[in-house]
Amino acid sequence: MKISKLLGGATLASLLLALPAFAQDAAAPAAEAAAEVTAVVDKGDVAWMLVSTMVVIVMTIPGLALFYGGLVRAKNILSVLTQVFLGFSMIAILWVAYGYSLAFAGPTEGGLSAFVGDLSKFFLSGVTLESRAATFSAGFELPEMVFVVFQLTFACITSTLIIGGIAERMKFGALMAFLAIWFTFSYIPMAHMVWSGPGLLFGMGAYDFAGGTVVHINSGVAALVAAIVLGPRLGFMKEPIPPHNLVLTYIGAGLLWFGWFGFNAGSNLEANALTAVALINTVLAPAAGALAWALGERITRGHASALGAVSGAVAGLVAITPAAGFAGVGGAIVLGAIAGVVCLWAVVTLKPLLKYDDSLDVFGIHGVGGIIGALGTAIVAAPGLGGYPLGDAAAYSIGGQFMVQLTGVVIAVVWSGVVALVAMLIVKAIFGGARISEAGESDGLDLASHGERAYN
Repeated sequence: MKISKLLGGATLASLLLALPAFAQDAAAPAAEAAAEVTAVVDKGDVAWMLVSTMVVIVMTIPGLALFYGGLVRAKNILSVLTQVFLGFSMIAILWVAYGYSLAFAGPTEGGLSAFVGDLSKFFLSGVTLESRAATFSAGFELPEMVFVVFQLTFACITSTLIIGGIAERMKFGALMAFLAIWFTFSYIPMAHMVWSGPGLLFGMGAYDFAGGTVVHINSGVAALVAAIVLGPRLGFMKEPIPPHNLVLTYIGAGLLWFGWFGFNAGSNLEANALTAVALINTVLAPAAGALAWALGERITRGHASALGAVSGAVAGLVAITPAAGFAGVGGAIVLGAIAGVVCLWAVVTLKPLLKYDDSLDVFGIHGVGGIIGALGTAIVAAPGLGGYPLGDAAAYSIGGQFMVQLTGVVIAVVWSGVVALVAMLIVKAIFGGARISEAGESDGLDLASHGERAYN
């Protein structure tokens, strides 16, 4: 189905045509209100979106940084904190330089418009106090700058998620270069394909409320590929490599869960009843994931662990992300529980079986959980199961939507995997290898890369 571009007059007809997309497709600015609909900027919507933006930043800094920092060894915590902090900073600047333009600006059809935008909004050219971004309700818009900065936070956390896969062994400069390349050639095109009007998956009607494909599958696959190319840490599968501070990880998990309310509920772009649906689902799915992981551990390993509980919660958060505004509460609970069990298997059984060193289980939780969520969205969105599908509920087909979702998953896996592989080969060539020396790895990256220690 051809989707009209959300750039131009926000007429009722064009908004109705845009509805068969998903939460963040209202990317392009609205220029003039149509005669029959007087577009307004609702201060409540603006306030909610600004708050959502800020809590997603907290989700990354310090949430993700502390979550990862507690999981590595004491000699590497500062390296992880620094990588997340400076990775966020770099991607934020790249987003306003060209990321936003390539993801959400450009022609509505023809050329490469199905895969990427253009540079017409380079360094936010044309984004003014008057320019607007459409929402999902006729006659309501957001200041375009609000949409720009909200989307900035998604680009930043997606890129920094990858750090967990290659923690404790990669050169700092090589990592930053890798993130910049991957952001440019994987994150931006996937965001455009899924969340922009002319995008390939947008046009197919793929459901991705807040980033199952764009964020979690995308980053999870990249982390896996980078980890394999980089090789395992010294002592991997030969000696224990335990987390050094699970209290930090617990605090980080709490901040992640808090920030996820902005991540999921903010993706509705408005403050209304559907926002509340996304928010309650963001409570229920991680709760179910935490309980399911803990129960799985009790059955298979004899005990439920603190690390397992927070890991299960994150798995549930990942799985509900693409379905947050489509699932009913029952669907959210089931989806979170399934993610908790399957991600436990991926971390405890699959990783040792295949012997890849995804240090902090980015693929096992975000990659696998993202796939579960993307495919499961087709099921939990069914109105007969309490879901909220787009368009005519009576015409909704689980089978048809599942095939669309599967197509999106395959594209995300292949696209991100190829880009990550090429990016790793490039940085290895530039830096004479992407991996730090054995001596540096033994001493710890805190000293080897940054010349400091976290603890005396």
